[in-house]
Amino acid sequence: MSITASQNRLKLSTFKLNALLGMAQAISAELKTEELVDRFKRILNDDLGIDRILFYKIEEEKWELLLNSNCPEKVVNNINVERDLLPFNEITFVGVSDNPILLELDVIIPIIQNNQPVGYVLIGDTHEYEKGVSATIRHLNFVQTLSIIIFVAIENLRLFHKSLEQEAMRKELELASRMQSMLIPSKDDMPKIPGINIGSFYKPHFEVGGDYYDVIALGPNDLGFCIADVSGKGISAALLMSNFQANLRALFTREIGLPALVEKLNERVMAAAKGEKFITLFVGRYNIQNRKLEYINAGHNPPFLFRRNSGDIIQLSSGCVGLGMLDDIPLINLGVVNIDEPSIIICYTDGLVETISNDRVVYNTSILENKFAKNKNVEQIIESIAQLRDSDEVFDDISILGFDFE
Repeated sequence: MSITASQNRLKLSTFKLNALLGMAQAISAELKTEELVDRFKRILNDDLGIDRILFYKIEEEKWELLLNSNCPEKVVNNINVERDLLPFNEITFVGVSDNPILLELDVIIPIIQNNQPVGYVLIGDTHEYEKGVSATIRHLNFVQTLSIIIFVAIENLRLFHKSLEQEAMRKELELASRMQSMLIPSKDDMPKIPGINIGSFYKPHFEVGGDYYDVIALGPNDLGFCIADVSGKGISAALLMSNFQANLRALFTREIGLPALVEKLNERVMAAAKGEKFITLFVGRYNIQNRKLEYINAGHNPPFLFRRNSGDIIQLSSGCVGLGMLDDIPLINLGVVNIDEPSIIICYTDGLVETISNDRVVYNTSILENKFAKNKNVEQIIESIAQLRDSDEVFDDISILGFDFE
């Protein structure tokens, strides 16, 4: 071998080493994907003389073309990665193909990860008429190494930005969760009324949820309360519930009757949800003087009323359809119950009584009925119920609101 040939080989090897080093430095500089791809293109086009390049990368189960260098549109438009390239899992010189359009290129370089193709680099040399071996053949191993480095760099960059987005989303959800928890009254926020003890429990399935309950002092002798559940879960349910809470607080006054309140709330839910979601609601008004409870159950799980002296348990089910299901509610039944002896009322959302067992949804209210006891106050009952629902079988938000009438 001549001295000139040796010098040329040394020069080429030095260039390739420097190119790999430069690419590593570019990766450390956190360049954008477009800048990394452009460097890859310039090395192959300008420095190695490989003029045709196609670079495909899978992105969330969809193949994307990241680079097209000097390939005619008829070539690009007629290549289907799943049909034409997936059969290749090692470097292949294009000689015979079911798709003749691949003959416009010379080599298929698959990028394999966990035994699965995650990228393809196709290269071609239109200057083969020049003296010597084609550039695609001379530099094939280097191009393969560079392709893998580029792919890993782009994938790491994608995962890095995705982690940043997830972290930002996590912080947003934490903020939303804190804000939503401010809408749910705590024990200290509950009205203090002689002869009535109030207990509650709230556990969203995700950071934010679609459950809501509230207790409102409507005057010296009237106590209003409700529990509600938006269909579905997550951000959209939480936003609708926040809107509902504002409307309920604005509309639920001493003067308005429960049927009129439910009609107005239905109008607001229809306007906000556009029929895409609905809300089940149990709303009640208790008069302290005459010990009379009026209520409407709008498609909600019927609360349980436990009479301490007699031991009777009844469900409060009178009412109407859920809010947001119909433009106009055709019939509203007002329920009336006299609390003429010490009693407990437990209101709840369906996350409490519905669980997953063997891929089936199981509905079971015995978890509530079995916890009623004459010697237990409402907070003890709620605590014992909530402990039984701290498991992987739960798949929805859980809310409990209870009243102990002495």
